[in-house]
Amino acid sequence: MIKEMADKTSNTNPLLCDPATGVCEIPVSQQKGLTASDLQSKEQPVKVIYFTDPICSSCWGIEPQLRKLKLEYGNSIAIEYRMGGLLPDWSYNSGGISKPSDVAHHWDEVSAYYDMPIDGDVWLEDPLNSSYPPSIAFKAAQLEDQEKAVLFLREMREMVFLHKKNIAKWEHIAVAASNAGLDVNRLKADFEGKAVALFEEDLQVGREYGVRGFPTMFFVNGAGNKEMVYGSKPYAAYETAILKLLPGAVKSGYDKNWAPLFSVYHTLTAKEFSELSGTPRSDSEKVLDALVAGGHLERIDTRNGAMWKVKTRR
Repeated sequence: MIKEMADKTSNTNPLLCDPATGVCEIPVSQQKGLTASDLQSKEQPVKVIYFTDPICSSCWGIEPQLRKLKLEYGNSIAIEYRMGGLLPDWSYNSGGISKPSDVAHHWDEVSAYYDMPIDGDVWLEDPLNSSYPPSIAFKAAQLEDQEKAVLFLREMREMVFLHKKNIAKWEHIAVAASNAGLDVNRLKADFEGKAVALFEEDLQVGREYGVRGFPTMFFVNGAGNKEMVYGSKPYAAYETAILKLLPGAVKSGYDKNWAPLFSVYHTLTAKEFSELSGTPRSDSEKVLDALVAGGHLERIDTRNGAMWKVKTRR
């Protein structure tokens, strides 16, 4: 089934993400005009459809902005995650990338550009043959629990970007699911069943909406007014999209101290901590390391940066 879906995708190079535009691109497809009924949120004033992929490095790059957006405007927006199918298989040669090992150096460059830890050596040590399996697994997770599915997506991203795990393999998908509190047996059943069609639906919706790359976010209010943010952009771009559609939106206040932040988001990079706490980026790593020295946090090092989490008490 995965091969059949891959055959429908034009040969191109989806993994050559452009830091300048902040986009991991796919072929241009026939566009369909969005309507209010397509996107309108039934619960929150503004609905956001987020087209992404588990191995999209530009999507990993916007995690700081996205996490802050949820804290400040979570009462005004409802985010709907759609999988985009970034890497069907390796049946292409474009942009100087024709095999997994070509991606390794590119990911190292992207890591430095976004100031987010990414270890490209996964493409040398245990390369993925497709991003479809983790994408289908995410759709399976959504069938069980929407919030846990988002945690699951984060777990998979940490696995591939920081820990060099091939998240196309079920063994790693299962660990990520367990860490996110999902029922692994149910996930496996849905992964092999209902989730395949749901993933195909996401791919079709992306084609109809003319999605050209990731991340792509469509914002719409109840009146059908729409804004789109394409690629990795500064926080102000996402905030502005909301305020154009909902001028009366009020930021939610949140505690910016380290403990409350880590209680909401159990792992944070130095860039994320800086964005969420307001700590200058030049100081954020020092603050986090001081918390490590004080026995509060653990530091997880990678070749291109680090991530911090609350220290496990034994």
